[in-house]
Amino acid sequence: MRKIAIVGSPNVGKSVIFNNLTGSYADVSNYPGTTVEVSRGKCRIGEEDFEVIDTPGMYSLLPISEEEKVGRSILLDENPCLLLHVVDAKNIERMLSMTLQLLEAGLPVLLVLNVFDEAQALGIDIDTAHLEKELKVPAVKTVGTKGAGMDILRGKIEEHVKRFC
Repeated sequence: MRKIAIVGSPNVGKSVIFNNLTGSYADVSNYPGTTVEVSRGKCRIGEEDFEVIDTPGMYSLLPISEEEKVGRSILLDENPCLLLHVVDAKNIERMLSMTLQLLEAGLPVLLVLNVFDEAQALGIDIDTAHLEKELKVPAVKTVGTKGAGMDILRGKIEEHVKRFC
């Protein structure tokens, strides 16, 4: 079964996106040799089943904490066919440095601009078409707590898998 890993900083809505994709079903266990919890679930997108991994929050691919070491290990050792990099849309400037690190590492990234409703309330609008063109990765606006944008996200995942996995 192919894997999709959800990555991003703490408190950007990774677990909410995970729950939306998996229907809130998760196996939560400690990562081997650590006390760090990792959630795993399954979802069906299009005609294919996936294992979805909700990684611990991380700010960088250069790990400082045990959580970041576990997150990096999952990304590099478990070979997911796609990374959903969930970012807080209202703080996108701060969040894109990790996106660039993931891309420089040659990892397959789909950018998820979460809490987009809060960004809009602050007058922030993000041109996803321009962002996709500049970064050369798909980008989706979501509001995970409301399920907004999840159909578009599933469609982009399906497109990616057909083209690259």
